[in-house]
Amino acid sequence: MKHTIALLMAMVLFSCQSVKKKNLFLEKPIPAAKLIRDIDFTYAKLQKFHPNLYWYISKEQLDHQFDSLKTTIHQPLTPNQFYFKLAPVIASINEGHLRLRSIGRTYSKAEQKDFKTKKPLFAMMEYKIINDRIFVKENRENVAAIKTGTEILKINNENVSDIIKKYRKLYSSDGENSTFQKYFINLTFFNFYTLENGYLDSVKLKTICDNTVQEVHLKRQKKETKEIADEKILPKLSADQKIQDYDATSKSYNRSFKFLKTDSTVAYIKIKSFSASYARKFYSETFTKIRKAKSTYLILDIRDNLGGSLSEINTLYSYLTDQRFTLIKAPEMTAKTSGMHQNYFRGQSVFTSILSAPAYPFFLAGNYLLSSRKDKKYYFREFASRSTKPKENAFKGKIYVLVNGASFSASSIISAKLKFENRAIIVGEETGGANDGTVAGVNNTVVLPNSRLTLPIGLFLIRPNITFENQNRGVVPHFYVDPNFEDLFGKEDRILQWTLDDIDFRNKVTSQIK
Repeated sequence: MKHTIALLMAMVLFSCQSVKKKNLFLEKPIPAAKLIRDIDFTYAKLQKFHPNLYWYISKEQLDHQFDSLKTTIHQPLTPNQFYFKLAPVIASINEGHLRLRSIGRTYSKAEQKDFKTKKPLFAMMEYKIINDRIFVKENRENVAAIKTGTEILKINNENVSDIIKKYRKLYSSDGENSTFQKYFINLTFFNFYTLENGYLDSVKLKTICDNTVQEVHLKRQKKETKEIADEKILPKLSADQKIQDYDATSKSYNRSFKFLKTDSTVAYIKIKSFSASYARKFYSETFTKIRKAKSTYLILDIRDNLGGSLSEINTLYSYLTDQRFTLIKAPEMTAKTSGMHQNYFRGQSVFTSILSAPAYPFFLAGNYLLSSRKDKKYYFREFASRSTKPKENAFKGKIYVLVNGASFSASSIISAKLKFENRAIIVGEETGGANDGTVAGVNNTVVLPNSRLTLPIGLFLIRPNITFENQNRGVVPHFYVDPNFEDLFGKEDRILQWTLDDIDFRNKVTSQIK
């Protein structure tokens, strides 16, 4: 017993020292010479692994960006001070998946346990960022009696507009697309803020509402005992909830299906992300219902869908065509061994790494054998790049696809393919992801040796099997419909309403002809 207690005490002490050591690293300035070596290391890794590095920026331009950055490093910087210098250079490559990662503060187990008893500081309200301004969109818990529509001018004495401008430099969309940025800053603003400032227990806000400026103090609130107990109980999901990929945290479904007309002529499918979880089952059951209902129109809503599984969009496409198809071209790589550089052990605990280690040689061999060379280029055999048969109950009617600037990655790939094949009418706003493909699939996450910042580099150039437009743009809809993004309280769904009106118009014209 004494030995056990001593071992536990040693483990706790080691854990505390490890946390302290990691956090001290964040505060310690790194010599300029070492930071410059990190810059050179980063560029070398990008040139080695990124399969289309000079897609949206020339080599001369990118060389200049890296060289110019090095001339600004005159004095030691902490890791995250360095992050705010290097990240904009990475963003200048204009490849939406490519983003440098900063280092967050490490928390002890006691601190993590304490966090679980409190509500997230900023999540107590819902916000919307419009241009360089933040507004309170909803205050469900009436925190500090802040009214909806209130604008936040400052956070802890720092101008909100300055913070937003700083964070906008840290990421990019694909190519010359400009619709993605406004959605992404709304998704990530407080993540960036927390990474930069840590988990705060309180914050001072300067706000304005009804021409009245005031200071408000937000404080992290304690959760009710019942709320903490309920969070520990894993909900038992029904078969339908699993198929629709139910998320217990947000209490919402990733996939949903319904008929929008009482006569079932208009089917509607909403996909928030291509998660692949129970996807085959969902599409099989859904398209069986659509076929039985003899629906003549299908609305596929992939707005705010940031992408996901190639396997899922390949399955979905097989229900949208009556012809054999190949969804994507074979992914390109920089070398035959590129696939072997995936981060096999990243994110695993020591225990799971030990368990998965025996399979690692087979992982390496499999990736090598699935790679090939043709015409001095290297390719990977991806399932979605093979010829696929359409499903027997594939939909044969008219298809509308609803998109916006937050339709990214896999959402853009399937939209581009449907548009190219004249299989669907694309409605809404230009997608945030490129029409001609993206660099993603799997990553080699490199760790910069001195600053320890991380950079996930996509290893595969994934492109839809289409004739490329070479416009460096997203998927441009057949019919642009203004999503009215800047309307803070607008609840009208303009894009969906336009689609329903167009269906009514087409039905009216058809009936008149008859």
